[in-house]
Amino acid sequence: MTPTTPAAAGTLPRWGVLAAASALTATDLALKALAEHRLTGGSGPHLLGVLELRLTYNPGVAFSLGATLPAWIIVAVTGLITVAVAAYTWRTTPTTPLLGRIGLAGVLGGALANLIDRGLDGVVTDYLHTGWWPTFNLADAFIVVGAVLIVLTAARQGAPEPSGKDPAPWT
Repeated sequence: MTPTTPAAAGTLPRWGVLAAASALTATDLALKALAEHRLTGGSGPHLLGVLELRLTYNPGVAFSLGATLPAWIIVAVTGLITVAVAAYTWRTTPTTPLLGRIGLAGVLGGALANLIDRGLDGVVTDYLHTGWWPTFNLADAFIVVGAVLIVLTAARQGAPEPSGKDPAPWT
């Protein structure tokens, strides 16, 4: 059996997180397409007594912030943020506990799904409506739940160190 190098040891978790993020992205984009197909022209049924299916389009980011900005600016800024999230995910995944990896996959998958959706026509498709909260989509839920998991992991374990780096080279 050959010894495993630190770089090789981090490869499997990285690809696992990227595969999970890709699956979440695909799931959200498929549901957005289904929502557009089924909900055009009106509301849909209530789900779980709390959520209503209602098709809306958000030209801005969270809570429609920046809705009056040109779409290319929103795409560029969210694209840069998504690249930063992907880089952070790639560097920290090998040293992140499983719960944190799930969170990283959720944030990255949700960010990619909304970026792809926005890149197609300048808006993000939203379809989950509560009546007391702005209409949102599954990618938004992935981002929020993922962020909570990352925070919980960091609170329990401390922030992950980038792989391959000495956490305190000056000591």
